Amino acid sequence: MLLLLLAHFPDSRQYHFTMDRIDQKILAELQADGRLTITELADRVRLTPGPCHRRLRELERTGVITGYRALVNPAAVGMGFEALVQVTLDRGDAATVAAFEAAIAELPHVRHAERLFGDPDYLLRVAARDMDSFAELRDQKLATLPGIHRLSSTIVMKRIVDNRPLPITPKSS
Repeated sequence: MLLLLLAHFPDSRQYHFTMDRIDQKILAELQADGRLTITELADRVRLTPGPCHRRLRELERTGVITGYRALVNPAAVGMGFEALVQVTLDRGDAATVAAFEAAIAELPHVRHAERLFGDPDYLLRVAARDMDSFAELRDQKLATLPGIHRLSSTIVMKRIVDNRPLPITPKSS
């Protein structure tokens, strides 16, 4: 059995969950295809539907599985322009950090936001329709966020790896 310690979740709690090979298989299968029915999932991990469903609910209850969603092609919905924005704050005190993070969480164009050690303080992945709409977003929204010292943007030319599943592959016996 594997004891999994997952730390640094968005809500900052730590999760302890004892996971065996079947749980790992469930996670691997769902990362590959989140639309599997319980019956299909059970067949793939070699369980009957009842125990498979109980294990799935436990993975959800304990926060190992945090949700389900459709992955949408940004270009197909008119949001094919993407930029990486490096943000350095004026100061890193708790009030400035909290205000900045709350403001970032309210901007729907910010697809990912990560706080970093070192410089810059944050890395944002921002989606927009095109260069002009990104420039407007940058000047009117991002540059006016609380505590901003410096913004630096890089245009994404091409995604090489995107939405890759975590490498949870059970070891064979």
